[in-house]
Order: sequence, then C-alpha cells, then structure tokens
Amino acid sequence: MDSVCSFDTESYPMQLMMYIGNDMIEAVPVSEERISQPGYLGRFKRMLKEKYADLIREAQKPAEFLVVDITTPSSQSTSAQS
Repeated sequence: MDSVCSFDTESYPMQLMMYIGNDMIEAVPVSEERISQPGYLGRFKRMLKEKYADLIREAQKPAEFLVVDITTPSSQSTSAQS
C-alpha cells in the first residue's frame, strides 16, 4: 500500500505509527519541530484513519498511535491516543 505522505526520513527522524491491536499498519515521518503544534499530528491521524477505515471497522478495535524517534536504537516513544 502507498504511504499517506512521502518525506525524506533523514530529514524527519520522528515517525507517527498507527496500530490496530498488536499490528503496526503504517508509519509516516513527522517533523520533530512541529509535533507540539496544535493539529499537526491530528492531520496525519485523520488521514490514516480515513485510509484504513475498512480495516478499523473489520477489526472492531480503535486505531492507536505512537510517535517514535527512529534515529536511535533505544529510542523513547510517546503515545498519541486516537
């Protein structure tokens, strides 16, 4: 499947990951500087929820989101609930 958006991952070391249950569905690169801006992550979450609406409906589980720094092996992650 195609990604919701395409960015250079070296320029965007943070990723917003979407999970349904224990399955990671998709990860999209996000700007670390813009994460704290209101609505920035929400825009990506809405696009992912729309893209995978059928899958979410079939699973009968809510989508969950996690923001991860992919530059370090033991990266810290921040949960971004739906």
